[in-house]
Amino acid sequence: MANKRLILGLFKSEELKNRFIFLLAALVVFRIGAHIPVPGVNAVALSDVYKGGQSGGILGMLNVFSGGSLERFSIFAIGIMPYISSSIIVQLASEIVPSLKALKKEGEAGRKIITKYTRLGAVILATLQGFVAATFVYQQGVVVIPQFEFYFLALICLVTGTMFLMWLGEQITERGIGNGISLIITAGIAAGIPSGVAHLWNMAVSDKLPSVLFITSSALALVYIVVYFEAALRKIPIHYAKRQQYSSNWQNSHLPFKLNMAGVIPPIFASSIILFPSTLISWLGGEYTWLQKFAIGLQHGSIVYILLFAGSIIFFCYFYTALVFSPKEMAENLKKSGAFVPGIRPGSHTSNYLEGVVLRLTLWGALYITVICLIPEFFTSFFNVSFALGGTSLLILVVVTMDFNTQISSYGMVRQYEHLMKRINSKQVH
Repeated sequence: MANKRLILGLFKSEELKNRFIFLLAALVVFRIGAHIPVPGVNAVALSDVYKGGQSGGILGMLNVFSGGSLERFSIFAIGIMPYISSSIIVQLASEIVPSLKALKKEGEAGRKIITKYTRLGAVILATLQGFVAATFVYQQGVVVIPQFEFYFLALICLVTGTMFLMWLGEQITERGIGNGISLIITAGIAAGIPSGVAHLWNMAVSDKLPSVLFITSSALALVYIVVYFEAALRKIPIHYAKRQQYSSNWQNSHLPFKLNMAGVIPPIFASSIILFPSTLISWLGGEYTWLQKFAIGLQHGSIVYILLFAGSIIFFCYFYTALVFSPKEMAENLKKSGAFVPGIRPGSHTSNYLEGVVLRLTLWGALYITVICLIPEFFTSFFNVSFALGGTSLLILVVVTMDFNTQISSYGMVRQYEHLMKRINSKQVH
């Protein structure tokens, strides 16, 4: 109740109103752009292709994240995913490549150079993904202009659309509320919810009401589970030697470690790595029937896909956590600040202890993400649910919504603090 009053009171702030209006306007622009088609494509024929189930693989995942833009082959068809992929690749490279690792330590100047590399990588990936998407559309026989002209216009429109979304996301982060890139992806996923609800309604009216009730209750249960695990923390108590000298009754601090430290990166990477080769094989297999059988074996719902997907998620959970978390560096920072974990000697002993804690958390976090991502796969296989509410989409929706709520609450805390300081200053003046 207190949090509700806090959020309602926030809208009395003129700054927050302006930020919220800017966020809504930016998302409206994103949804309008998702309906502006690339020139030279028969939109009706392309829609029939997707209705016929020819949109699997990596393109199906891109279509979900872009809010159906790929299905309409709009200027935002490949969405913001090239920028996300480039950011992840540069982030991983900055932990491995010495030159990039040195740039991270140079402060703002190094960060600007890394951002430049990220944007350049986004252009390259957008060009590659745009070419793949354009090739898929051209092979369906829905293009009404010459091939060279179509590829030229498609690449310009798709790459420019991705760069515009990247800029729009940065503007939302700076002038709106929350992380702009995450909110754009969330808006794209949320755009597919109405069609999913309509599909459930059609199932209900066609004497499949028990299945609809089971799917709905299971989806709500999954949302609750995701919220519960994403909010889970492992708090490691720490003591400060300098504070202990002056007071024996001081409150202990703690180091909070999330159960899911890798976020949604593992399932995104796992899906991309598995689906991209199978998509290319299904297009380029030609007369090689064994390649086509291999591609079919990697489609959603197959046993091979489920096993590879689960193994890839667990691998990337450990891999990404190992890259972004350095127990040795954290142990050194604790030692420099005069802090220590009770019962653990500073230095290498603390580093080994923190590493063991993170490894155990990563194991349970990887299992949790794997289960969440595989349950929708079983729903798709056994109940033939065609709308895309995959585990990755569900994770993104819930995690971004929780982060957005945290951002709103933090604005409220800042506003209360500023209001309190004004009252204190006014009393001092009088």
